[in-house]
Amino acid sequence: MSDSVSTPEVPQPFPGGEHHPGESVRHTRAKGEPRFPDGPKADPAGSHFERRIRSFQPRRSRVTAGQADALQRLWAKWGLDIDGHFVDLAELFGDDRPVVLEIGFGMGEATAQMAAADPDTGILAVDVHTPGQGNLLNLADRTGLTNVRVANGDAIILLREMLPPDSLDGLRVYFPDPWPKKRHHKRRLIQPEFLDLAATRLRPGATVHCATDWEPYAEQMLEVLTAHPRFENTRADGGFAPRPEFRPLTRFEGQGLDKGHVVNDLLFRRVQDPVQPGVR
Repeated sequence: MSDSVSTPEVPQPFPGGEHHPGESVRHTRAKGEPRFPDGPKADPAGSHFERRIRSFQPRRSRVTAGQADALQRLWAKWGLDIDGHFVDLAELFGDDRPVVLEIGFGMGEATAQMAAADPDTGILAVDVHTPGQGNLLNLADRTGLTNVRVANGDAIILLREMLPPDSLDGLRVYFPDPWPKKRHHKRRLIQPEFLDLAATRLRPGATVHCATDWEPYAEQMLEVLTAHPRFENTRADGGFAPRPEFRPLTRFEGQGLDKGHVVNDLLFRRVQDPVQPGVR
């Protein structure tokens, strides 16, 4: 059995000393060698293993030279491994700007556009897709964005163990995995238990914004958000919202619309907790 495996890695010189932008990177690394020594960890919360149904599956697909370079150069500056340690958001962003948590950003194009349009708001973007992490870091670097931080790992651990109460001004969940098979519905992210946790980290008045092109999942989102006592629909009719201008139309979404898919947005607000009798 070979002592090394051929996997995507940091940029290496191509024959003739040249490489082509956007071309995938392949590099032979020793067994046990980190994929990106200065980048995101492969399993940042390994010590936090727990038997819990997860709503995501890590994807370690090919990484381009530009993505790998961004992961190596920028992770220490703008990256965060979700390992269970407390995070001071003011320290992470360098100021007291409001922070919105985005769970699942794909390749990061929409995240970068929203960050550029609202530079006074910090976006803490979480995903487990290595190429997407590198792509978002690369986009932020190329366009001069300073209000994006990229988190690697399980958003549940981030919310539960690393963020203080009432620390977030918004939550965005765009096009999460719909887990369409009935036996997999328990893996969907937007569930009452998740909303219980998210509500503790969102300030009163914070917005929860979800979007999906899977209509049965949209109906479930609407049902569980409407039933939750700590959230209220921003729509007076209690239904879905039109896509707000601040959420860009993504390439993925455009492809779905071309196929006749219906995209539904949900905009809910975190309500003020009722005052308990005898408590001031």
